[in-house]
Amino acid sequence: MIERKKTRRIYIGDVAIGDGAPVSVQSMTNTKTTDTEATVAQINALQAAGCDIVRLAVPDMEAALNLGNIIKKVNVPLVADIHFDYRLALEAIRQGISALRLNPGNIGGEENVKAVVKAAKERRIPIRIGVNAGSLDKVLLAKYSGVTAEALVESALQHVRILEAQEFYDLKISLKAHDVPLTLEAYKLMSEKVDYPLHLGITEAGTARTGMIKSAVGIGALLAQGIGDTFRISLTGDPVVEVKVANEILKSLGMKEYGPTLISCPTCGRTCIDLAGIADQVEARLADIKEPISVAVMGCVVNGPGEARGADVGIAGGKGEGLVFRKGEIVRKVAETELVDELFKEIKSILEEEK
Repeated sequence: MIERKKTRRIYIGDVAIGDGAPVSVQSMTNTKTTDTEATVAQINALQAAGCDIVRLAVPDMEAALNLGNIIKKVNVPLVADIHFDYRLALEAIRQGISALRLNPGNIGGEENVKAVVKAAKERRIPIRIGVNAGSLDKVLLAKYSGVTAEALVESALQHVRILEAQEFYDLKISLKAHDVPLTLEAYKLMSEKVDYPLHLGITEAGTARTGMIKSAVGIGALLAQGIGDTFRISLTGDPVVEVKVANEILKSLGMKEYGPTLISCPTCGRTCIDLAGIADQVEARLADIKEPISVAVMGCVVNGPGEARGADVGIAGGKGEGLVFRKGEIVRKVAETELVDELFKEIKSILEEEK
């Protein structure tokens, strides 16, 4: 059981963050926020994949003014991503946004900050302060001789202090870099300094193939240490993939029940069936199942059922045939060509029994 660091509680819409609440999954649309139909469709797809909170880019007033049209057509909390122009934050609040992502030091003078904080307080809208390694202030870069964990933390705390000076504490913090060790060090250091909820991420992680590995290593390592209350996987491409990867990370750490778990053994000299092909078939058919169930695809009838005893159901290959088993107990022997269909008969039976 992972012991999580105690942080204060905030809410983005009806999603609790911090203070022991389940770690929430976030993503960001890559549609134009001015395109209501495309953006709503993507938000719905993200939610169906298991996303708890969705962020939208708000680069201009046209996008800010369209937020209300999107908000009324979805039922997941939305975050407005704001840079530099405080008026966009005020309009996003008027449109009914659930949270803001902005850095108070980058939206103008004190009066601008006061205006945003006043509006956020009135609507009980939290703010995420986000610091990226690629956009650190030149003064901090000179002070620390480059991008360091200490520089990232100091940058974030400068923004935090601006909000605290306005008696605003409804916030969370992110410290993102594409460098995994740097990100780990920065979050651990920040975790020691504040009790605000932390939003985890490895920014600019890359494509799905490489980015999911960097993200799983970095975010998984922090979550395993009890650090982090919400996170986004940042991948180039379809954001739905981000959500699926995020939920797999949580599932692998025992922090969330999320759809089926496929257990499949590596091939070896004892394997006499097309194990890789069968595993691919099973994985594809499991994609339509939402309930948590563990399914094993094993290559050896000698050890397969025993090695996968913890699985709810599974198959183990022999020579041109194989075994179907439940909880390690053999149910029947069938031809190799029937293995996948027979497996899914058992899966269907288990799911119906659990209804």
